[in-house]
Amino acid sequence: MAKFIYRLQNVLDIKYRMETQEKTAYAQAAAKLAAEEEKFQELISRRDAYEQELRDASSGALKLKQMQQLNEAIEVMKNLIQKQYLNVKVAQKNLDAARARLNAAVQERKIHEKLKEKAFEDFKLELAAEEKKEIDELVSFNYNDANSEDD
Repeated sequence: MAKFIYRLQNVLDIKYRMETQEKTAYAQAAAKLAAEEEKFQELISRRDAYEQELRDASSGALKLKQMQQLNEAIEVMKNLIQKQYLNVKVAQKNLDAARARLNAAVQERKIHEKLKEKAFEDFKLELAAEEKKEIDELVSFNYNDANSEDD
């Protein structure tokens, strides 16, 4: 029995490895985005806490120094939030790029898998044709041998 050997198996193996690497890169980018978003939410909640403190301080006895410190803290938080927002956007773009690379790697792997399947189908057809040819030769040989004995 003939054995099927795919000529481009090395290429297919490389495509599998590339896909695995892209999956890893995508997971890392997703984790980075989640971390950046968590930092962003933490900064927002800290700013909200400072604003609440400022409201509480302004409703009671006015402590000018404390209110000034809270206002400065709120401004610092606003700046940090803006910077973190940009970090989140960069992480999102990196995630989108990783997703695109992963999709391309998956698509290339699938193409090579389809090529392998097609080559295997062709191999099976060639094998069936070879078997049919052998059977025809055997039948023809037996028929010719039987006819020569009748003579």
